[in-house]
Amino acid sequence: MRKIIASLDIGTSTIKLIIGEFIKNKLNILCTSEVPSKGMKKGLIYRRDELIPVLKETFHKAEEMLGIPVKEVVLSIPAYYTEARMSEGSSTITSEDHVITHQDLIRAMHAASYNQIGEDEELISILPTTYKIDNDIVKNPINMIGKKLSLKAVLITAPKSSVIDFLKVLDTIGIKVIDVVTSSLGDYASNRFKESGSKFGAIINIGEETTTVSIFNKGILTRAEVIELGGANIDNDIAYIYKITKKDARELKESVGLACSDQARKEEKVTLTDRLGEEVTINQLDLSEIIESRLREILELAKKQINLLTKREIEYIIITGGSSEIGDFNNLLDKVFTKPHILGKIDIVGARNNKFSTTLGIIKYYNGRLKLKNKEYSVFNLDELEILSGIHKKVSINENSILGKLFGYFFDS
Repeated sequence: MRKIIASLDIGTSTIKLIIGEFIKNKLNILCTSEVPSKGMKKGLIYRRDELIPVLKETFHKAEEMLGIPVKEVVLSIPAYYTEARMSEGSSTITSEDHVITHQDLIRAMHAASYNQIGEDEELISILPTTYKIDNDIVKNPINMIGKKLSLKAVLITAPKSSVIDFLKVLDTIGIKVIDVVTSSLGDYASNRFKESGSKFGAIINIGEETTTVSIFNKGILTRAEVIELGGANIDNDIAYIYKITKKDARELKESVGLACSDQARKEEKVTLTDRLGEEVTINQLDLSEIIESRLREILELAKKQINLLTKREIEYIIITGGSSEIGDFNNLLDKVFTKPHILGKIDIVGARNNKFSTTLGIIKYYNGRLKLKNKEYSVFNLDELEILSGIHKKVSINENSILGKLFGYFFDS
């Protein structure tokens, strides 16, 4: 069975829908649909009547690219509405041979959450941290022999009201949510490296309106908090100082400005018409100083937040999110951080930008959960897979595009 997963990130700035397929454990992007968001405010649904049309547009764009509708998604929710807590659970091995199976593991995970979730909470994830068979700690209990499987796990919960709001809106347009995952877990799945599973670190995602700071212990999310500053604040600064529109300010930030002004050139200039109808000339150096000032503030606040979230020694800091794509960002990080820092790099055909960190990571995270539970899944049924494979008709994608070439390689050969 082909393993195709769709993830949805309903952000304040944009709505991102990505459909990806795992082939030999490698993720290949089949479709990326991104639409400017409406009706959202700081991660919550603000106006349903504005959000629903743009959600429909997001899924319609995906259907046009794939040739079939997407009806199921894994949904990302903001990390700052979630809470992490430790719990324990166990399962008695009742089979005659006492060989531990995935079902025994699932029962132990369910036991860890029993009577731990409040009426106003929704369980988002169960993250096992330690396994024990009888009295022995083991790394992976599957196929081992024992009478009792015990585990310690982190339970990730979210307010039920905020989760239900998203589910209701998506149900209105005929979309089924098969799972809900916190954005921090997506960021980790996208940016993890070989040693991160044995280290204590932090991930900083600089989003549009907010910056999320998440703490991970050996790959397990332990805390997450939000700073109410993001890329939009940089746009506001530029727009205010030069009296230009926020749209022009964002374009300047992304195409001309640098995150660190050391390499900026005063000779590089752009002339625009401001809101008063007058011409204004902006040079790269002055623009970059504005950008650097706000980014430095965000990163310094993130450092303080890390210190508030944990007293342990941080072994790595990963920085991601759309604002981390601003030119010369690494040089700014060298100025701000003394601890080992890593600038995230989303480098996969079809989604080469750190703004896709969460959405891509959700697909990778959910794939890991499927493996843990020994389950198979595809967002498309067999008939839809035949259509996608081009058996009944060709997918309506330009053959000369990158996506078209991918389809041709994977599905037509």
